[in-house]
Amino acid sequence: MKKISKLINNFLLRISLSFLILTLLFLPAKSYAEITETQINGGLIEASTEFLRDLDYETWQLVAYKLSNNDKLVLRVIGYPGNLRIDHPLPLNVDSGRKNWKLDDITLLNSELVEDNRQAAAEFDLEQLIEDLSQNRPLRLSLEGVFSELPVPPFLVKEWRNLKY
Repeated sequence: MKKISKLINNFLLRISLSFLILTLLFLPAKSYAEITETQINGGLIEASTEFLRDLDYETWQLVAYKLSNNDKLVLRVIGYPGNLRIDHPLPLNVDSGRKNWKLDDITLLNSELVEDNRQAAAEFDLEQLIEDLSQNRPLRLSLEGVFSELPVPPFLVKEWRNLKY
């Protein structure tokens, strides 16, 4: 009887440990953006910053922030130097189910980006998109000749919407 009890306890312990290890290995880590102070345009401002990968596994940094002079929301897309060699203005396409937007390219309004020869960043007017969104829905960004689809998760859209207020 002791032998059977010991075998059962050993078996249950192994199953519990296996379940715990599998749970830790296969549960996705929670990811979230957070609004922090970031240095942009020579000053510290509150911004939402996140790194995302497009469908070609290229990594892009998305930084959403408010312009200090008029409270307009801006989305800065940053890639590796040389990735954003485009003829400005080029609109950023945003899709969400049946809705789509074309965000105006405002890169040429930022003197720091115009003078930066690395051509690693472009900026877009995020205002209309945020005004139109009533929910934190997933978005898909595309920029002709740069990336065809960059998925944006709802948690990041929530951060962008929180910047507005």
